[in-house]
Amino acid sequence: MRRPFVFFGWRGFRDALGFEMQISLRGGLSLPLIALCLTFSWSSAEQVPSSFEKEIQKTIGLSFLLSLPEGYEEDESKVWPLVIFLHGAGERGEDLDKVKVHGPPKKVAAGEKFPFILVSPQCPSGEWWTEQPVLELVDHIEKEYRVDVSRIYLTGLSMGGYGTWHFATQAPDRFAAILPVCGGGVPYKMRWIKDLPVWAFHGDADSVVPEEESSRLIKALEKQGNTWAKLTVYPGVGHDSWTATYDNEEVYEWMLSQVREEN
Repeated sequence: MRRPFVFFGWRGFRDALGFEMQISLRGGLSLPLIALCLTFSWSSAEQVPSSFEKEIQKTIGLSFLLSLPEGYEEDESKVWPLVIFLHGAGERGEDLDKVKVHGPPKKVAAGEKFPFILVSPQCPSGEWWTEQPVLELVDHIEKEYRVDVSRIYLTGLSMGGYGTWHFATQAPDRFAAILPVCGGGVPYKMRWIKDLPVWAFHGDADSVVPEEESSRLIKALEKQGNTWAKLTVYPGVGHDSWTATYDNEEVYEWMLSQVREEN
């Protein structure tokens, strides 16, 4: 059977401007085009409210290094500050020994004793901190260990510095303070942590993550009225601004002095 052929002529286009345009079909059928055009025009412009919903079951998790402070086992009624440390891109993978290369985990591996619970997760190879269940890890540590929930701190370097800014804006009421090192983030989101104590660190000769990545966020915080935000810039220092930061006892004293107020 041969398919109908729709034929439009000049006369038809002229008549479409009036009221009588016809469609001629092989087989002798004739329909008013103007009515058909109105039908098509209505259908293409119509928007129907709709929605999508699907239940997904997913297993999440992170490997991490755990360091408990001296005396943790002696007094079972005492709660302790918690520090979450996020490493840089070079320490991603499945080998937790890589996490000991920089920052607080390095100091613990060298024999340093900290007066807080230190948790140092490892980001999987090829992934980023912003994709990881860091906040769920905090939930887990709170449940399994005696954590002072008013003294939870987040810090990280390079990629971990970006992660520090990110998770602070995701959960602005979760942390007592953050210490991002050579990281960066989105200035617009600083309005969500306008009441959070922040001490950022960066080298002014950093060619990997420009110092502006930190300074513009501190400026955005100050614009929001955050009087606790401050930035330490190391003159002549490149990307490694973490060694001087985590070797500085004043950094830990400042951090541990910050206490989150209950809302």
